[in-house]
Amino acid sequence: MTGRLYGVGVGPGDPELVTVKAARLIGAADVVAYHSARHGRSIARAIAAPYLRGGQVEEQLVYPVTTETTDHPGGYKGALEEFYADCTARLAAHLNAGRTVVVLSEGDPLFYGSYMHLHKRLAPHYPAEVVPGVTSLSAAAAAAGRPLVEREETLTVLPGTLPGDELTERLRSADAAAVLKLGRTFPKVRQAFEDAGRLGDGWYVERAATDRQRVEPLADVDPADVPYMSLALLTSPAEQTFTAPSPARPEGPGGVAVVGLGPAGRPWLTPEAQDVLASATDLVGYGPYLDRVPPNPRQRRHSTGNRVEADRARHALALARDGARVAVVSSGDPGVFAMATAVLEAAAEDEFAGVPVRIVPGLTAAQAVAARAGAPLGHDFCVLSLSDLLKPWDAIARRITAAAEADLVLALYNPSSSRRRHQLPAARDLLLEHRSPETPVVIGRDVGGPEESVTVTTLGKLDPDLVDMRCLVIVGSSTTRVTGRGVVYTPRRYP
Repeated sequence: MTGRLYGVGVGPGDPELVTVKAARLIGAADVVAYHSARHGRSIARAIAAPYLRGGQVEEQLVYPVTTETTDHPGGYKGALEEFYADCTARLAAHLNAGRTVVVLSEGDPLFYGSYMHLHKRLAPHYPAEVVPGVTSLSAAAAAAGRPLVEREETLTVLPGTLPGDELTERLRSADAAAVLKLGRTFPKVRQAFEDAGRLGDGWYVERAATDRQRVEPLADVDPADVPYMSLALLTSPAEQTFTAPSPARPEGPGGVAVVGLGPAGRPWLTPEAQDVLASATDLVGYGPYLDRVPPNPRQRRHSTGNRVEADRARHALALARDGARVAVVSSGDPGVFAMATAVLEAAAEDEFAGVPVRIVPGLTAAQAVAARAGAPLGHDFCVLSLSDLLKPWDAIARRITAAAEADLVLALYNPSSSRRRHQLPAARDLLLEHRSPETPVVIGRDVGGPEESVTVTTLGKLDPDLVDMRCLVIVGSSTTRVTGRGVVYTPRRYP
């Protein structure tokens, strides 16, 4: 079995810019190969040094020439061809013996990298994989702190070895450009920038992502002091004309979004709600609901009790009037027995006339419990709150009776509490005047939460002592059915 060849990009210079995959492969390789000049030093090996392990075979591939002058009978091209043929044979011997070979490459292996010449010769004969790395181009842009391109702009990458007039023409027509392979070509490159009328927009970056990194305006660079490991940048035209606004909160009206958190937990939260919560400057809500939103030190949190909805709404609107982006949180859907109405009522007051309000829907408790049970809301249904804090019990009783007479499925919110124990038994008795005792009933408690439970019983056997404020009760119609597996559903067809 033959070995496997990896061309591994190690990035521009900082060992911390080596990818996790590259570091793993370097440490696991039997053979680590790298190019170097005649002096023997290898930038690629120096970058990879923290990831090498003892006992690995190292193959140093020493370039025969550093300029395009050589005594080789085939000239510069012939010398390089002979060099790559020799390197190919050396690495093939390891691969034939079943060894894993990693060839290190500064930056990215296939972006002006020497590895590509070995890949073309070896990959047709051996399993080979290229592991990309951070390019010098990316590192230089990061070092300069300037975007290369944005929107529909195009980026032109040029070698400094091109003729001067061609460089000039390419730079003149480019949105953004990078010129690599500087060193002795720098005077020509600088002149091309000047002839193209772009010298004032150019940046020079030397040894990006190393402890010897240097960034200067291109026009200020001394041509006598430019190494090969440098490049010239012509960055995004949009960046050159952009004036950064103050990062402070903008003046003027902000806005209020009333956000439904769903019944419990992040999986029940819609992407729209997540986006609104993330972009808010202030969060307002009942304490336990607010606690469901992960804290962010950038945001101000305003926690209140459960029975001050009007005060909470006015506080949120006042914050927005002063420029805040406010998210008022509600469990479930904010428009179902929750904060949307309170905020809209307060927003109708003259003092908040200029404050925009939007409602961000959420998954309701009724939907969550129904889904856990099956499909009890598959046909017409109504939603009622059994709380008589904001409406009289007589109104609740009339509505229960009307829904029972109409044979609607009922979803009962706020069915019971420590101080309200009579409503659910009274509601059951009203329903039994029009429904069979065998009518299916679903009790969902803390659905989506850690103490979730779903109980399927009947109207005649409904035990109010099993129900509290964390529950939602669904009472079926005459057509609601329970399967042998305990699944509850209401057919879409009515007799």
